[in-house]
Amino acid sequence: MAFLRKKQREQQLQLYSKERFSLLLLNLEEYYFEQHTAHHIQHKGSQNERRIRGSLKICSKSVIFEPDAISQPIIKIPLRDCIKIGKHGENGANRHFAKAKSGEISLIFSQVYFIKEHNIVAPYKIERGTMEYAFELDVSGKVEDVVETLLQLHRASCLDKLGDQTAMITAILQSRLARTSFDKNRFQSVSERLHMECKAEMVTPLVTNPGHVCITDTNLYFQPLNGYPKPVVQITLHDVRRIYKRRHGLMPLGLEVFCTEDDLCSDIYLKFYDPQDRDDLYFYIATYLEHHVAERTAESYTLQWQRGHLSNYQYLLHLNNLADRSCNDLSQYPVFPWVISDYCSSELDLSNPGTFRDLSKPVGALNTERLERLLTRYQEMLEPKFMYGSHYSSPGYVLFYLVRIAPEYMLCLQNGRFDNADRMFNSIAETWKNCLDGATDFKELIPEFYGDDVSFLVNTLKLDLGKRQGGQMVDDVELPPWARSPEDFLQKSKDALESSYVSEHLHEWIDLIFGYKQKGREAVRAHNVFHPLTYEGGVDLNSIEDPDEKVAMLIQILEFGQTPKQLFVTPHPQRITPKFKSLSQTSCYNASVADSPGEESFEDLTEESKTLAWSNIAKLQLQEQCKIHKEAVTGIAVSCNGSSVFTTSQDSTLKMFSKESKMLQRSISFSNMALSSCLLLPGDATVISSSWDNNVYFYSIAFGRRQDTLMGHDDAVSKICWHDNRLYSASWDSTVKVWSGVPAEMTGTKRHQFDMLAELEHDVSVDTISLNAASTLLVSGTKEGAVNIWDLTTATALHQIQCHSGPVCDAAFSPDSRHVLSTGEDGHVNVIDVQTGMLISSMTSDEPQRCFIWDGNTVLSGSQSGELLVWDLLGGKISERIQGHKGAVTCIWMNEQCSSIITGGEDRQIMFWKLQY
Repeated sequence: MAFLRKKQREQQLQLYSKERFSLLLLNLEEYYFEQHTAHHIQHKGSQNERRIRGSLKICSKSVIFEPDAISQPIIKIPLRDCIKIGKHGENGANRHFAKAKSGEISLIFSQVYFIKEHNIVAPYKIERGTMEYAFELDVSGKVEDVVETLLQLHRASCLDKLGDQTAMITAILQSRLARTSFDKNRFQSVSERLHMECKAEMVTPLVTNPGHVCITDTNLYFQPLNGYPKPVVQITLHDVRRIYKRRHGLMPLGLEVFCTEDDLCSDIYLKFYDPQDRDDLYFYIATYLEHHVAERTAESYTLQWQRGHLSNYQYLLHLNNLADRSCNDLSQYPVFPWVISDYCSSELDLSNPGTFRDLSKPVGALNTERLERLLTRYQEMLEPKFMYGSHYSSPGYVLFYLVRIAPEYMLCLQNGRFDNADRMFNSIAETWKNCLDGATDFKELIPEFYGDDVSFLVNTLKLDLGKRQGGQMVDDVELPPWARSPEDFLQKSKDALESSYVSEHLHEWIDLIFGYKQKGREAVRAHNVFHPLTYEGGVDLNSIEDPDEKVAMLIQILEFGQTPKQLFVTPHPQRITPKFKSLSQTSCYNASVADSPGEESFEDLTEESKTLAWSNIAKLQLQEQCKIHKEAVTGIAVSCNGSSVFTTSQDSTLKMFSKESKMLQRSISFSNMALSSCLLLPGDATVISSSWDNNVYFYSIAFGRRQDTLMGHDDAVSKICWHDNRLYSASWDSTVKVWSGVPAEMTGTKRHQFDMLAELEHDVSVDTISLNAASTLLVSGTKEGAVNIWDLTTATALHQIQCHSGPVCDAAFSPDSRHVLSTGEDGHVNVIDVQTGMLISSMTSDEPQRCFIWDGNTVLSGSQSGELLVWDLLGGKISERIQGHKGAVTCIWMNEQCSSIITGGEDRQIMFWKLQY
């Protein structure tokens, strides 16, 4: 749970500093400058005079005194409420602005806050009326500078315009930063070499802390200007695993650094004053990291999620991270969906679709009657139009949910007050009902609802959160009847998030929040239009010249909430929900295999058993090998009963080999040019071969002769496919052609009329093609590294993806047609989403993978060196290397039952493999 981890980290820093003080005691957009050991002198000069020792802290909009004794409250005096600042005891209209020369500072003011008395977190106590406090500094020589600073900050706080206040305070801050630099004595080693130093702010929820960033050849440092919460924050570059550029306050100024692979909570979040400083630091760290992978895209996680390697929860965390959502920025806190709509039943039925919320609609569109009222207002509204007056994620909503574990954040956001007791997070059911019916409540959830820590649901701190109208005190969150405990509620919420229904529909919610329905026409159609200021690029702050307007606009944006960065511009792919659970390898199953002789026992294998076979693909055993060609083998086709194997070769021959007798039965030559591929038509009566002589040859097995020739290309034919009386031929003449009139059985001596139905034009030579299972789609790979996906029903290109730096060796659809895998001479193994054309996975080997077969999750490829490699796509690794040919593996065939494999290679061998498990 991101926020809890962040809070635990801050508590550790509090232990380091041994202070009750926190930057959360400051106002929003306020800075903490310096502190001085001092005494607060009460009732000076009287018999009741009392000296309270503590720390006087000078902030940009207030003076804060923290007594050492926790029984005493922290005192906060807003500078705008100060009437006089100067030396204690001075009188006269102008004298109070004179520089003090003693160790005492006098503040006369009209309002003061008392905070954390006895170290209890509670709403601030406010005392109004003219008062005078005296503070005596331990170092009297600093009084003059402190008073000068207070007078300067007081002038800034009293300016009429907010923009002028901000400008003056910013100038004071920058002056202080310019007069200081990073203390090089803080380096971990004297041998460290400085690379760059710049000014920046460390960002934590609701506050920023200015200071100096320094990066050396081994460490990243941040030194706060005020030394709080510790003198320096140090991160070893070797530990860094991920870095992300962030937009902060709508500007490209943020950088977040993670020392973990998948934790949402970062190790440091920095905001720079100059985008170039941010970019320079990012580049240096990215260049340094041995383990650094270029900033990962949303698409790179999609394959893992679709195939079940990432849970719905994990995938949403990754998308939030990539969309600039951070637990350090409450205006961009990670957003999660409501998925359950039943908070009344005594039992939660996750098999009933009615239990779930409609994920294709935003919260504001779930109630039809309310939506109609909103749409009526929308139609009558002048530009810029919006449907919802509040957002689904904002700092207020985040702290609404988290007030029981983060009360100080709520007090910071709401000027020292908790919300009205009846508006607090009192009940899950009430909150959901208000999101359905409320006129201005459209909020979604946060990750904590699907985590493991129940703290945000339980008033463990025994906070006094007020009394409701009915007389009951606000305490623990009221749970639905189906939840026996907070732990049970979270567990059932997690079960719901990972349920089949949500898995099948989560992509619809992703389209709304992160995808193509976030903006534009599709957002209007989906009733998903929020205020323009919430969108990235909705306003250009740099174009606003009026400082007042600029500051007001920024505050409005940050408090209102921000829409995530758009990650997808096309419909998001649906998750693949398996119809069958994976079988474990049981003794009963092994016995049944052992009792069933021969390959025929595999013919009735279920999908579960095919999955089992692929999970054991690394257990291939070489059965036999034969050398029947004089050059590299280029194609393999096998008869239905598995007895006859047909192969083509660069030696220009088609050969027929008997697997049973292990004898070469026929050798056919059509020309003196190499043959590039072959296939066997259904019925096992005809073999088709493609040739470098630009022709396709039809050979009748029954008659033992060439039956026909298709002369359809102007250059070598590189690959052929066949389905339903149609032949598909790829050629170096830059075309793929579709031919009709190719019957499964070509009997007799009659020559056939081949009609070209379609010509799929490419810019360069086509080296490989493949059909999907239904033969509605075709993928082609070109000489220059492009993978093209074609819709055969319209003969149009759906996508062209330039994903290889050299020729494409092989390409094929997954069995479910959702993905295409391609290999190239550049050594890359790429996975492309068919629906969107996105490159969603890319792995690299140290040599080309010339051919492959795959089941969507696992790949068996033939490499340039002759090895067979087993690739775990979801794990992103090569899981097994199997010794095979003595030259490149050039072609590979697998039977339908996934039990037998044949490979051909440049060593002129064909090898027969059997799956043993």
